[in-house]
Amino acid sequence: MSQRALAILSGGQDSTTCLFWALKRFGTNHVEALTFDYDQRHRIELHSARAVAALVNVPHTILPINTFAAIGGNALTDPGIAPSSSDTPSALPNTFVPGRNLVFLTFAGAFAYQRGITHLVAGMAQTDYSGYPDCRENTLETLMQAINLGMETEFTLHTPLMHATKKETVLLAQNLGALKSMALTHTCYEGLRPPCGTCPACRLRAKGFTEAGISDPLLDSPIPQIIQPIS
Repeated sequence: MSQRALAILSGGQDSTTCLFWALKRFGTNHVEALTFDYDQRHRIELHSARAVAALVNVPHTILPINTFAAIGGNALTDPGIAPSSSDTPSALPNTFVPGRNLVFLTFAGAFAYQRGITHLVAGMAQTDYSGYPDCRENTLETLMQAINLGMETEFTLHTPLMHATKKETVLLAQNLGALKSMALTHTCYEGLRPPCGTCPACRLRAKGFTEAGISDPLLDSPIPQIIQPIS
């Protein structure tokens, strides 16, 4: 199999940075992007992912998986739940979608298997993040062992941001030439464009740009018309 990579692209800051990382690591003609449509409340994520992929001219697939919306119980798929942080330090925020990254990587592996791709690139991080257990390195390493055994292959998972702070993520994006693409990305838990600036995701993103001493292109440039709505 050739050295080709599949980047999981959510349309957000981190996955976009990792897409640019993959392009530099594997070359512009050896990278594809995969986005999951899991009936998330904010369809703008799909618009952003498609716009970012088009900007760098990589093949892009949106894969429909609606099980998480059917399960419900979290703020990212259930319209009746407003995003919020947990009042208890040990509890997870209601934006946690149980099993999401586990399912995403399993589907990504199946998708890559059928295309002879052996490298998976994803934007999970366990430094500056929301405490999601399926972002932790030990979780992902264990999952990849199971995927490789179950598909009898040898995928390599790359998580360039695993130990990076948000400041370091912004600086990496700058070094990779990805800052322009940040104007197309979406982070806001409220699904707003321009972003609300007050939800946990917006605050964490702002923290990274502020500490890096770099203006966020999403806020500094005119808000682009991304793409026609995805139904």
